[in-house]
Amino acid sequence: MNRSASEMGIEPIGKLLIKHAVPSSLGILVMSLNILIDTIFVGHWIGPNAIAAINIVLPVSFFVAAIGMSIGIGGGSIISRSLGNKNHDKANKTFGNQVSLTLISTIFFMSLGLYYTNDLIPLFGGKGELFDLAKTYYIIVMIGVPVLGLCMMSSNTIRAEGKPKSAMYAMFIPSISNLCLDYLFIYELGLGMYGAALATTLSYFICGIYILSFFVLKKSDLKLKASDLKFDVSIVKETLSLGLVTLSRQAAVSLTVLVVNNILFSLQGENMIAVYAIISRMLMFMLFPILGITQGFIPIAGYNFGAKNKDRVLNSVKKAIVYSTGMATLIFLFIYTFSDIVANAFTSDINIINKTSDALILVFMATPIIGIQLIGSAYFQAIGRAFPALMLTLSRQVFFLIPLVFFLSKIYGVYGVWISFPLSELLSTILTGIYLNFELKKLIIST
Repeated sequence: MNRSASEMGIEPIGKLLIKHAVPSSLGILVMSLNILIDTIFVGHWIGPNAIAAINIVLPVSFFVAAIGMSIGIGGGSIISRSLGNKNHDKANKTFGNQVSLTLISTIFFMSLGLYYTNDLIPLFGGKGELFDLAKTYYIIVMIGVPVLGLCMMSSNTIRAEGKPKSAMYAMFIPSISNLCLDYLFIYELGLGMYGAALATTLSYFICGIYILSFFVLKKSDLKLKASDLKFDVSIVKETLSLGLVTLSRQAAVSLTVLVVNNILFSLQGENMIAVYAIISRMLMFMLFPILGITQGFIPIAGYNFGAKNKDRVLNSVKKAIVYSTGMATLIFLFIYTFSDIVANAFTSDINIINKTSDALILVFMATPIIGIQLIGSAYFQAIGRAFPALMLTLSRQVFFLIPLVFFLSKIYGVYGVWISFPLSELLSTILTGIYLNFELKKLIIST
């Protein structure tokens, strides 16, 4: 029996959640720091337009990479539950199917993305002076995206089998290598956007080497055979249905960036896209402990649901919400207090600094309640309920944020864009809280 996995059904939930959440949080922290510092480097060494250009490219490249993440999380849910009910053959078969699905899908969408380069960049706001900068970064980064997809799939699989520290290292390695290569290529060699893109892509391949060594050197408890790579229809269907939640979340993020970039560009031009780029980076960076708790929560809830231990499932939900709410409150207080300092770190342009400082406070206003929404949708993903997980995940950005941005920007301009963020967070949290409470009551009375 996999000791790392079996501990998820034995150890106290609070201790177990911290054990899984801390490595996940640290991994996300380092990855977010990588993106954050990368943006600071680009902003100071290349210019504000370079920040805006990267913000235009990331939704497209991250969407393709998110295919790997979605397959990793979807299959990871199956693996956690399979290990919970001691079905190791299904866990191994699921991993093999994850590898095949990730390779085929990421290469296909990478090819599609490169073919339509000149159409996609303007669509996401890469117009005027931003087009050439964005195109330089986009082409190089897209080439490495299938490798990133495999890395993201594998790190979620490693986490699903109860090895959060190894999954953390898989996030550490590309982040640290990217920062070192950024300094070399941008600052020392003066390669500009080409250097920034090259550093990012090479860091994906370095991560791929670590992931490959993890599985080849038998550090994993999953034993992959050639026959496991052959598609099993039931496993593929379940993996994709559960992974669709994560993929839809990233698609919603990409769609949001598309809408917000174009609206901001029409209102105040390139500078406002740079402001949004900084806010986007801060959202990715500051929410790392909450995202870590969410990622740590999923295998614990999934394992215990598979083991039919409903008391531990309920306890994991409660503690995950309490921990994430506490951390989210601290995050908002930090942003509220230091918004000027945060904005100043990215650029020396006073106009952008002032606009960013005010916008940060508005966008982060509803952060203290975000844990309920994230844990609520993750709960359904963990127990294999794809449809409610998908609907709750899409509620914030697709059902609420995008319509609010369209509507409020026409009335209040840029202020309407920023206030749409906390309003959508509030509405989606209320919806998630009501539905989660209903489902947990059903679990309590079930036999």
